[in-house]
Amino acid sequence: MMRADHLLRRVAASLIVIAGVLTLTFVITRVLPSDPAQLIAGQRARPEQVAAIRSQLGLDRPLPEQFARYLAGLAHGDLGRSLVTKRRVAEDLGIFLPATLELVLCGFALALIVGIPAGILAGANERGAFDRVTGVAAILGAAAPVFALALLAQQVFFNQLHWLPLNGRLSAEVSLAHPVTFVTGFLLVDTALTGNWVAWRDAIGHLILPALVVAVYPLAIVLRMTRNSMVDVLHQPHITVARAKGLPERIILLRHALRNAILPVLTIAGLMFAYAITGALFVELLFRWPGVGKYVADAIVAKDFPPILAVTLVSTAIFVGVTFTLDMLRAALDPRVTR
Repeated sequence: MMRADHLLRRVAASLIVIAGVLTLTFVITRVLPSDPAQLIAGQRARPEQVAAIRSQLGLDRPLPEQFARYLAGLAHGDLGRSLVTKRRVAEDLGIFLPATLELVLCGFALALIVGIPAGILAGANERGAFDRVTGVAAILGAAAPVFALALLAQQVFFNQLHWLPLNGRLSAEVSLAHPVTFVTGFLLVDTALTGNWVAWRDAIGHLILPALVVAVYPLAIVLRMTRNSMVDVLHQPHITVARAKGLPERIILLRHALRNAILPVLTIAGLMFAYAITGALFVELLFRWPGVGKYVADAIVAKDFPPILAVTLVSTAIFVGVTFTLDMLRAALDPRVTR
């Protein structure tokens, strides 16, 4: 059973990480040589107009007071207002975040679904043909830049084979003929809930290429980690004893080896999920995917600080939440983790 002190330590560590990232990001956005008030007022605004907007936004107050006011708003769910879209940042995230999460979750799920079984087979057949082929593929996948993979995928599957669409989340003609009723913001979920199967199939087609690109690096790392972990476990004495007893190899792999081999994979999976989110930001720009990647890129160019802070906070919270869940799962599978 999981110890209460271990749970409390992990919760405290998670909150400290979120608070630290939020504080650092807030300070950086405030010390940069830029003036959001000037951006709102326009280049031709008079100094007194800029000063009035700066006072309205609270930018003329001391930095600790600005941070305290931001935290007070954050406690009430107020993430600020975007200077570019003129909407509340929370509303923008409700539009853009589901698109990014749908892309990341599909890509990460693909990495786990393919990487873990392939790693198990490679580890069970150490130095065999499958092990050598997957080893080379994993090295190439881990070394390939995201932008190069995206451009290659677009060239092959769109320009050459004409199998998949180039960019976007949905075709324009499908959007007009079969409009989507948004419920959750997740396109695959919403089209399925409303029975809009034409839009669902079109959304799948648009999702395949960017999800594959997002999945490549995590898949390569998960595959090699699973393979190496399986090799280490299969050389342990208890596996030798199980084989001496005449147990089938399938039972040995799935019941005795995988339980121990999967623990290091769960540890690295949290880091790979964080990378998938980061990698998705570049993929969104290359595939014109309407997610937080493009949203925050536009905010950075325009020095629009509220969206930058909000996206940083949400991304950190997601990463911390995933790693916390995986840590709890590791503790449940191996009580030694909590000691």
